[in-house]
Amino acid sequence: MNKKTLILGIGNYLLQDEGIGIHIIHILEKERLPSHISLLDGGTSGLHLLSWLQDYERIILIDATLDNNPPGTIQLIYPHHAKDFPPLMSAHEIGLQDMIEAMILTEHLPEIQLITISVQNINDIGLDLTPSIKASIPKVIHLIKQLVDDKSHKKRLSTVK
Repeated sequence: MNKKTLILGIGNYLLQDEGIGIHIIHILEKERLPSHISLLDGGTSGLHLLSWLQDYERIILIDATLDNNPPGTIQLIYPHHAKDFPPLMSAHEIGLQDMIEAMILTEHLPEIQLITISVQNINDIGLDLTPSIKASIPKVIHLIKQLVDDKSHKKRLSTVK
């Protein structure tokens, strides 16, 4: 039996690469996904998402990060605590970390698979992604489809090449 899974894109669509999570959700809305998968454009919400997230057994979270890796670097992380999130995770880091801590306190922490895409800047205004971030989209979509199809949900940290 498949776990009820939410694919959650986080970011500010108006701040160019910072909105990569939202761009991914908009692309996935056009894909055929299994019935146990839900999609959510989480915008820049943090704690406001808490009531939505507690209905799911697994969350695949997509967000931009300022982690000094080359732009477009994709990582898969399995955070269990707020401290497990990468440093300087986009413009809404505090809200996401607070959300995870609140879920721990309520003893309802779904399995979280965090996909980060390294960006160089989160402050440029614009709707279009930079070329290196745009080029990462097919790899992120492929990774998401692998996670959706992966019945074992093996815990690992990996960088996607």
